[in-house]
Amino acid sequence: MSYIHGHDPETLREIVDAAECRARLADLGDQRSLPSLLERVWLLKVLDQLDDALLVSDESVRVARMAGTRKDLLRARILHATVLQRRGAYAAAAHELTTCAEEAEGQGWAAIAAFACQHRGKVHFDAGDFDAARRDFKQELFLRQEAGASDAELQSTLLAVDAADRRRTRDVVAS
Repeated sequence: MSYIHGHDPETLREIVDAAECRARLADLGDQRSLPSLLERVWLLKVLDQLDDALLVSDESVRVARMAGTRKDLLRARILHATVLQRRGAYAAAAHELTTCAEEAEGQGWAAIAAFACQHRGKVHFDAGDFDAARRDFKQELFLRQEAGASDAELQSTLLAVDAADRRRTRDVVAS
């Protein structure tokens, strides 16, 4: 079941039903499997419980390092960076996402590299660097195409490119 009901065109953040997310979080309880930890991080993040999200995210990275695959570790690090982003630590989030994107591309894991570029684009978007956001979203689009993404996934990426263009244009007109 997807808890994402769309994305806000102005912020690019996920639109979720908070009650559904809280119910799922309660269902997960204190499970310690890596998939459960990652899901808890995401749920806490979208519910703006950022201190808890950071703690669980740190734990998920440790678990992935000890018991997961390299892909698992990259996913955990990307999610950790998204929590940093929501906390306003844009430079740290962008750095982490860059290293994740580079490692994934080096391994030929286009889908994971695209995921990292998507979130790095969102970091730049939140930080007001719409040119960098657009570059990241375009790179995400290329990588998603390479990975054989669905039309729906490609469409959401195109919407992110369009949002960065709109904000970039708005900033130029305003100055």
